[in-house]
Amino acid sequence: MKKIANLILASALGGALTLGSYLFFVDQDEIDTTVSSNTNSVIPNSIPTTFKARTAALGAGIDDFTEIADKSVHAVVHVKNLSTAPSNPFMEFFYGSSPRGNGQVIVGTGSGVIISPDGYIITNNHVIEGARKVEVTLNDKSTYNAEIIGVDKSSDIALLKVDAKDMPFITFGDSNNLKVGEWVLAIGNPYNLTSTVTAGIVSAKAREINISNNINKIESFIQTDAAVNPGNSGGALVNTRGELIGINTAISSQTGSYVGYSFAVPSNIAKKVIEDILEYGGVQRAYLGINFDELNGENNEKYGVASTQGVIITKVLENGAADEAGLKSRDVIVKADNVPITKFSDLQGFLGSKRPGDQVKITVLRNNKDKELNVKLKNQFGKEKFGETDFSSYYFGSLEPITSRDASKFDIDYGLRIAKLSNNNLKSRYGLKDGDIILAIEDQRVKSEKEAEQLLRYYQNKEYINVLILKQNGTYGYIRLQD
Repeated sequence: MKKIANLILASALGGALTLGSYLFFVDQDEIDTTVSSNTNSVIPNSIPTTFKARTAALGAGIDDFTEIADKSVHAVVHVKNLSTAPSNPFMEFFYGSSPRGNGQVIVGTGSGVIISPDGYIITNNHVIEGARKVEVTLNDKSTYNAEIIGVDKSSDIALLKVDAKDMPFITFGDSNNLKVGEWVLAIGNPYNLTSTVTAGIVSAKAREINISNNINKIESFIQTDAAVNPGNSGGALVNTRGELIGINTAISSQTGSYVGYSFAVPSNIAKKVIEDILEYGGVQRAYLGINFDELNGENNEKYGVASTQGVIITKVLENGAADEAGLKSRDVIVKADNVPITKFSDLQGFLGSKRPGDQVKITVLRNNKDKELNVKLKNQFGKEKFGETDFSSYYFGSLEPITSRDASKFDIDYGLRIAKLSNNNLKSRYGLKDGDIILAIEDQRVKSEKEAEQLLRYYQNKEYINVLILKQNGTYGYIRLQD
């Protein structure tokens, strides 16, 4: 995969704070954490979508964007993220404690897009990450408190909801139909300058920019030369029909400001993410079940194939979707549902808009001849739907509530006992054993396998998941769960 990390500032155009984690076991008082979830949101009847047929002349010769801008600008909001910085004992010693008692309030800003008349708003996860409170301001200056309905760190997409009706909104377009060279508008609130519109063209599609070196990060961006700056994150990228075809997310810069290129999450990925959040409470990832390499002008000879473009299958995983469909090692994937696949980010973007159980047509180059195969996609566990204990079984094994003896011995009323540890990596790396107790996942206490399953599923796309473990000898500390 191409790396242009030295040219990319992951435009955390709204700012995010990350908590460090410990890998060692220590003797310490118990940590006060709670399990929380957002499951009571109202699901809208539909998310407006417009998939119009393309014509060769559509959009040609357009030089006046006033109508499109006027239609779109009212559906783009200013997002405020109010979070709290940790208190500083050194500063408090000299200047006294904050009157709020919880550290200094930090305000981060970004943008969001209203996608339904009843107040659903899409933005970037990094815009609202760590928020204690989220406020949105419309173009008419009206302000609302927003509820965070769900987030997906992997695609950097978040869904908000405000209590309102008859709101202006933008309909989704089909980002697969977007063409390089096509005019687009970027609408957002850079540098707190509300309702800013810039224009440019699509410079590239399925661009991988290696923002975080995280293998779980979906990177298949729309690249444009529409000017985007800090504060634009979460704003709209619209086409010449006023359809939402991307969520502005990052810029390419060595200074932190716009210098020529910006990147947006394609609308097909963003729409699928929020539909999953609303319907399932989390994102349903689709997998082919292969190991792969990306072909280029150098390694095609290594694999003995003529093609210099496409994704070559290096291994077909047993009982996966590709295995059942008849894909083979050394097949070169060149199309997916007639979408050209020239590099891995093309395939990643395509799969990012699908979910387990979807039927897709994969075209491969086999023995220098095209072959089409129908594939029914699966999740990471080789299933079309999640089971009740897929994640907890995968990461740990079988779990059970703590015993009364454990509760008395360690003076705890929460935790989850590892009845049978099946993860050999946890045994060898951290010395975990049967009988050790899971106290918290990402600093949220657990009491039941259901709670653990929900948290592990929610945080599945993190680079690693922090888990607080209490060993039978009384020591406890954090471990990292990784795929």
